[in-house]
Amino acid sequence: MFYEKLEESTVRCHLCPHLCKINEARRGICGVRENKDGVLYSLVYGKVVAGAIDPIEKKPLFHFYPGSTAYSIATVGCNFRCKNCQNFDISQMPKEDRNLIIGEDALPHEIVTAARQNNCKSIAYTYTEPTIFFEYAYDTARLAHEEGVCNVFVTNGYSTEEAIRTIAPYLDAVNVDLKGLSEELYHKNCGGHLDPVLDAIKLYKSLGIWIEVTTLVIPTLNDSEDDFRGIAEFIKSVGVDIPWHISQFYPAYKLTNLPRTPVTTLREARDIGLEVGLRYVYEGNVPGEGGENTYCYKCGRLLIQRYGFQILGNTLSDTKCPHCGATIDGRL
Repeated sequence: MFYEKLEESTVRCHLCPHLCKINEARRGICGVRENKDGVLYSLVYGKVVAGAIDPIEKKPLFHFYPGSTAYSIATVGCNFRCKNCQNFDISQMPKEDRNLIIGEDALPHEIVTAARQNNCKSIAYTYTEPTIFFEYAYDTARLAHEEGVCNVFVTNGYSTEEAIRTIAPYLDAVNVDLKGLSEELYHKNCGGHLDPVLDAIKLYKSLGIWIEVTTLVIPTLNDSEDDFRGIAEFIKSVGVDIPWHISQFYPAYKLTNLPRTPVTTLREARDIGLEVGLRYVYEGNVPGEGGENTYCYKCGRLLIQRYGFQILGNTLSDTKCPHCGATIDGRL
């Protein structure tokens, strides 16, 4: 899907903003879409390299059926090359390991059946980047939709408008990883550009898909007060109801020279987000610090108490705060 034929068996991929021009027998930047005789093929369709039953809070999605489980799947490959990727062994495999494509065979209907058999509320396309296995995710999502199973993208947001609009009727929620508001950060650390991600966030919101945003706070790269305030103000401009997850960085892949993010930095970012006017701001990767709880934005009372991905208490019986009656945003 999403390509055009050019001259001399060359093709142009329109799945993500890289818009790769791919010559015969070559692959795009993602490493999993190959031009064979002027036809662009997905090399990862039906090949699950990672799968698990996760709490939905792990995605992280805190306002999408809290306490439910998601049947999570991924294939190898990614259209980014983030230097801090924690799943680099599978996301970068086709680029760094002699074009290797691996995975266990599982057709879309088998994924949906497994999700239902395990009483999962949703299927999460996650761990790597769902955009690059779009056809597989799309076919699975359509079947899941028919069976009453929700669909969730955990994504870097690097998709074209055409791709997002195509899957939107079957997509219930997304968590978009917003690295920061620096084009330099996206270019040097991720191998992409900022504006398409901002456009994707706006588009998901306008399409009525429940959206939450995550920012991994990396010391020296995106951890200034200006960084936090800029991200918070952007999210607010799209919707004050969008939860913002601020996660702790730990050394990985090619960024092992940087330290873990101090909890005090996460706390500063959370305070700024709330000050700017976001209703829900969470601290991630630091269980037990209290920044993972859901509070009523109006009266400030504790509504959902969490420890890591586990819910310890939930006073919400519907979408209303039991203390002041404010409507709490999300799919609750």
